Amino acid sequence: KGILRVPNRRRSRYPHAGRQNAVYCQTLERLLIIKERKILQVEVPASYIQTFRCFWEEAFSSSSPTCTTLPHRKEYTMLWDTHMHTAFSTDSETSPESMIKASIELGLGGICITDHMDYDYPKEHPEDEPEFILDTPVYLPTIQKLGQQYKDKIKVLTGIELGLQPHLAAKHQELISRYDFDFVIGSSHVIHGKDPYYSRFFEGKTEQQAYQEYFESILENLAVFDNFDVYGHIDYVVRYGPNRNLEYSYQKYADVIDAILEKLIDMGKGIEINTGGFKYGLGHPNPTEDIIKRYHELGGEIITIGADAHKPEHVAFDFAKVPDILKAAGFQYFTVFEKRKPAFLPL
Repeated sequence: KGILRVPNRRRSRYPHAGRQNAVYCQTLERLLIIKERKILQVEVPASYIQTFRCFWEEAFSSSSPTCTTLPHRKEYTMLWDTHMHTAFSTDSETSPESMIKASIELGLGGICITDHMDYDYPKEHPEDEPEFILDTPVYLPTIQKLGQQYKDKIKVLTGIELGLQPHLAAKHQELISRYDFDFVIGSSHVIHGKDPYYSRFFEGKTEQQAYQEYFESILENLAVFDNFDVYGHIDYVVRYGPNRNLEYSYQKYADVIDAILEKLIDMGKGIEINTGGFKYGLGHPNPTEDIIKRYHELGGEIITIGADAHKPEHVAFDFAKVPDILKAAGFQYFTVFEKRKPAFLPL
């Protein structure tokens, strides 16, 4: 009781099974192999158990399956996660290889590692060491070497996420001109010397004033710098506001958001759908679905996909939702940059 034989087409995804009978035991939540009349329990990654649990529910549940995340399904093998961080970023302790292995296990079509470079990130104390400074001469060859090592299993590209501030435009231009990145994300993390991650950004102003200031700061960056490919998590600020996105909507800030989107389109730049918003409990991606739809309505065509993961378990977070969100916004494809050139892949 509680045993589901894995069909041949599924069994091929489990390398240990070979011609043996691989079965998933629902009651034990274990993947087992039957060989010579003996049942052998095999240690497998947790994602395999998740996958077989979902197969079980789909096969035998009388109602809709509760499982919605199927790591090895077609939508994962097609999608790319092109916004993720490793220990080269101050806010991650994960090795690049761990992120690559997690991506392989999920069956992603490819990834781009995009570690942080935030010049002039505000210090808590004057004596503190600078944070979010990417060791680019070490970073690039490290990721490129790993890309070669795993090239038969997954495509690994090398990117960067720039923390844009207007006074840094020349410094960013020099950096991007010196190194051969596949993909450059421009993001707003520091607004007039403060990061919304910390509550002091919101001090002395209403939430609406803080959000408005954030969006207007994006326009300030776009007026002086254009050497990037997409603008990251355009409404990043709502992750950390006093009420987060409880009273936030695209419509409330439509004038300034439309100005941002129109400027990006005029510059030939894209946006991303960043599923980190789901991870943060917002119930929506960054930017929200209405902004993604509006970008498309205004003529925007370039949209990349990223989970903003800093740990292996967050790679491709809630990617099962992405195709429907993008199709509802009018997209039939997503974008991947290699050597700074966009490729448009079908959803």
